[in-house]
Amino acid sequence: MRFATNQAAADAILHGDLRSGARLMRMLDDRVPGATAILRLLYPHTGRAQVIGITGNPGSGKSTLCSRLIAHYRAQGKTVGVLAVDPSSPFSGGAILGDRIRMMEHAADPGVFIRSLATRGALGGLTRSTGDIVHVLDAMGFDIILIETVGVGQDEIDIVRTADTTVVVLVPGLGDDIQAIKAGILEIADVFVVNKADADGADRAIGDLRGMQMLLNAMPEWLPPIIPTIAARGEGVATLASEIERHRQFLATSPQRREREQARAAFVVTGLAREACSRRVDGWLRGHDEGKALVGEVAARRCDPYAAAEQAITAALRAPPAL
Repeated sequence: MRFATNQAAADAILHGDLRSGARLMRMLDDRVPGATAILRLLYPHTGRAQVIGITGNPGSGKSTLCSRLIAHYRAQGKTVGVLAVDPSSPFSGGAILGDRIRMMEHAADPGVFIRSLATRGALGGLTRSTGDIVHVLDAMGFDIILIETVGVGQDEIDIVRTADTTVVVLVPGLGDDIQAIKAGILEIADVFVVNKADADGADRAIGDLRGMQMLLNAMPEWLPPIIPTIAARGEGVATLASEIERHRQFLATSPQRREREQARAAFVVTGLAREACSRRVDGWLRGHDEGKALVGEVAARRCDPYAAAEQAITAALRAPPAL
């Protein structure tokens, strides 16, 4: 179902209409033509929500922790939007809705909106449409936006460029000290959570994290706190929320906020430009005689692919898009 006009769609979303917002999210995720035109109308009204990323290894309890945070923020009267990024089904390509199922206790709450997104092969722990859908939730007026990443271990990079505060969830007994070093977690975390803190090895995991922090060459302006939690029982969640709020207040008075916003904007613009350029080049190579001839030259080893790529970019950006 299409909207009557782009402006009508934008107005409905800005007034918090859930059906209109959900419809636009689906259009953005499916890359339906015209969806970005509505998003452009919404963009000036974004930037008000607090975006919190929850990342960590599979099995660390991210979904349970998200569910507890939802309850905490709702008790404060705040509205919460949740994006749960799930692995794609190898058969349908859609999201395997494990995370959404674990948050079903909030399904009937009108102040909570939960959407699962399939990775569709995307790396970095997020999907290609995550940032766009965050803008939609922001424009709809949600106070808090939680993003739970797919939990792919060492590729949780994009969340740093999307969230205001990144929470890294670890659990004892899985070699997280070594995994943290490999993944560069010290660089991406704003807050550490050692979940399942009642399990054996929790104190050691906390000590390992503190030890790695002490090895830093220079003490950062913000040293990520380490919060032990038992999400299944709700223990430590209030402390975690308090530290997230403390980080928000820190950013409000720190030059880091502007630096992060600049880096986020550069990341988004670069990604969109890369995608647009890729579509134009692919269309030129497939839809223009010169492009097909260039591919033939590379296949016949009469032209190297590096020179061909430069030629294709130049020609594709000058030529009209292929029909």
